[in-house]
Amino acid sequence: MERKWNGKALILAGMFVWALAVRFLTGCSVEKEELDKVRDLEFTVVGEADLPEELKNLVLEKKAAPFKLTYSNDQGLYIAVGYGEQMTGGYSIEVRELYLTENAIVIDTELKGPQKGEEVGVEKSYPYIVVRTEYLENPVIFQ
Repeated sequence: MERKWNGKALILAGMFVWALAVRFLTGCSVEKEELDKVRDLEFTVVGEADLPEELKNLVLEKKAAPFKLTYSNDQGLYIAVGYGEQMTGGYSIEVRELYLTENAIVIDTELKGPQKGEEVGVEKSYPYIVVRTEYLENPVIFQ
């Protein structure tokens, strides 16, 4: 009786390992295909004064910690990325890429620190960026 249980356990373990291997091997190829660029998206960086009131409140509420969010209205799709509390000012954010894939919108931003010798002040800052692009229903992938 002991041998039958060990055989069954080995078969179950083998099937489990096989299922995991198939899942991970096929997952990689699907993800790569999904991120192939169809076209670049045109965008505008939106200042705080021009943000819709609801979005402005969300950004102010979340700015102390890193955040990523989307918001849409009749003017388009807004994509916001915040980098949380920084010890000084002088930070900027670069939009490295914003493009459409077959299934999603991809945005890649980078926080740039103050330049050497730049006057940064002593107050904490909360760098974030909001971009507006055409309205699309695709999910957004933040990189």
